[in-house]
Amino acid sequence: MLALGLGLGALAVVVVLSIAVGSGPTTLDEVWRALVAPTGSPADIVVRDLRVPRTLLGVMVGAALGVAGTLMQGHTRNPLADPSLLGISGGAAFCVVLATTVLGVSDVYGYIWFAFAGAALAAMIVFSLGAASRGGPTPVTLALAGLAVSELLLAITSGLVLGDGPSLDAYRFWSAGALDDRGADLILQVLPFVLVGLALAAANARALDVLALGEDSARGLGQNVTRARVVGLLAVTLLAGAAVAVSGPIGFVGLIAPHIVRSLVGPSHGRLLPLAALVGAVLVVAADVVGRVVVRPGELAVGIVLGIVGAPFFIALVRRRSVRL
Repeated sequence: MLALGLGLGALAVVVVLSIAVGSGPTTLDEVWRALVAPTGSPADIVVRDLRVPRTLLGVMVGAALGVAGTLMQGHTRNPLADPSLLGISGGAAFCVVLATTVLGVSDVYGYIWFAFAGAALAAMIVFSLGAASRGGPTPVTLALAGLAVSELLLAITSGLVLGDGPSLDAYRFWSAGALDDRGADLILQVLPFVLVGLALAAANARALDVLALGEDSARGLGQNVTRARVVGLLAVTLLAGAAVAVSGPIGFVGLIAPHIVRSLVGPSHGRLLPLAALVGAVLVVAADVVGRVVVRPGELAVGIVLGIVGAPFFIALVRRRSVRL
């Protein structure tokens, strides 16, 4: 309960900062008036049309990545696993580039669905390859299949963008991982996928606790291992696919959030999953706020900020305590 209260408090703080702080000056009075009594002033437009949707998007993306990372680490029993292990980021990137080079799509509202389709297709290929092995979709076969598919897609994507200037520009913008220039309607388009993914993750929590005992023990306790894997990986695909599609491949959230929560509440996934959603949301929104103020009047993409902060933070986390699942 204490961890939940701390998580909600931290989320409230970063949400307020995200709405009140930006690359341009806005007083607290202007922010308050924009929220409760808008008059159509420039400050109202900045707060209501730009910062509020951006903050909500950051909460949604962070929560989705935090839960997806927890599921991936649980199903693969790999403490270094994150959603990209299923080839989700690689599949999304490949289809973004394919949409720009072949179909001429250059707007984020146009290629978001190609990114989502690519993420889902890559995850399906990885799971199919893992399931085709003799032992079925085990943690090892999933990890190896994910690595192979990711590397193949990365090579093809690199070959496509190097020969096409507009595709390179679109890919460079998307791959930085950002929350700006995304409106509220974009959130509404992907929110149903995130909600279904969260519901599947909640339903998968008990199975993950049983699978932590080992697959043989889980089968002995009556757990259908294959069905549990399918449900969990479908949840990861929906959550990470939606997040990557709208914001680009934001790294380290799905990797760090589960470890932070696990150090506070232990290995039970009934507690891990909701708290990982909170921590993921806090990380993304906080990084976005930092990116707006460190290079004023410009901005740093949230993916860059998390890359700078996340790598040493994760190294320190691993060095300070043993990594357990």
